[in-house]
Amino acid sequence: MAFWSNNKPHVILLGLLSLLLLQPLTTTTFFADAIRVNLNPAPPSDMLAFREAPAFRNGNECSSDKKDSIHIVMPLDVNYIRGTIAAILSILQHSTCPENVSFHFLSLNLEPEIFSLIKSTFPYLTFRIYRFDSNRVRGKISKSIRQALDQPLNYARIYLCDILPPDVGRVIYLDSDIIVVDDIGKLWGVELGDKVLAAPEYCHANFTTYFTDSFWSDVNLSRTFEGRRPCYFNTGVMVVDVDKWRKGGYTQKVEEWMLIQKQRKIYHLGSLPPILLILAGNIKPVDHRWNQHGLGGDNLEGKCRSLHPGPISLLHWSGKGKPWLRLDSRRPCNVDYLWAPYDLYRSSRVALEE
Repeated sequence: MAFWSNNKPHVILLGLLSLLLLQPLTTTTFFADAIRVNLNPAPPSDMLAFREAPAFRNGNECSSDKKDSIHIVMPLDVNYIRGTIAAILSILQHSTCPENVSFHFLSLNLEPEIFSLIKSTFPYLTFRIYRFDSNRVRGKISKSIRQALDQPLNYARIYLCDILPPDVGRVIYLDSDIIVVDDIGKLWGVELGDKVLAAPEYCHANFTTYFTDSFWSDVNLSRTFEGRRPCYFNTGVMVVDVDKWRKGGYTQKVEEWMLIQKQRKIYHLGSLPPILLILAGNIKPVDHRWNQHGLGGDNLEGKCRSLHPGPISLLHWSGKGKPWLRLDSRRPCNVDYLWAPYDLYRSSRVALEE
């Protein structure tokens, strides 16, 4: 496992599965419009403030070869930045080779304040920030059952092959409302074979509910799944072969379904259903431990849910309820206490005490 050091001994974070702390990664790069920054600025006073994370180092068994890099893509939204910071910490804390982990953040705006915030919280983190042009999906997004699902950044995952540099051919895509409690290298090592995507499948879920009656009653549309057994998978945790996605023209295929949705209203849940239409029943299945999803409750009321039985490597607060909001409101669900040890948020009260 990773070794650690910390020049602030009073900063101690309780891990869910261990009490490991952290150590430095390589140089940080803000790589959006070919801008390189190697400073360590403090975040502005009007932004959320976070405690500086301890630094990470590789274990002795880790390679420093660039080909052994693990590329993680995450959306970067100021409204979810607290979740993003916690997710980063959890990934690094449990990685055997944290120096090999590179982060690629997708943002609607290239805000220096956000870069400064991440840099000041993780001074040694290797990361790049890319601007996702919301014009790519303007006019293509249909209203869903929850406003948060209609945001353009939710659709950025469809355009990874256009956003990421050519030398990034494979990524792990993760939503901001996750916590990893296992070595992310295990998920990275999944063999895709001839598949473009790997994710936990849930074949016992009622797949028909993800599409409207008008979809299933249309003979031509419902034939979409002929020749495959479609199973639900959650697009918040995916291993994606970006090169295969590009060569297969999957972005265009998803966009075609989005246009049909605008005309016919064939599904309810934002960017998930069009990806299911293309790939459900044709992905590489991953062990369910890598997406303990639904912890945010349902998409309308966000009611508390319990953990599913079995081992857990990744917890996912998909759904309306987010752990930081429920904890702050003093109405947390039991599962939110599993997220809390990774929260580096520094409230104004703590800042004054320091």
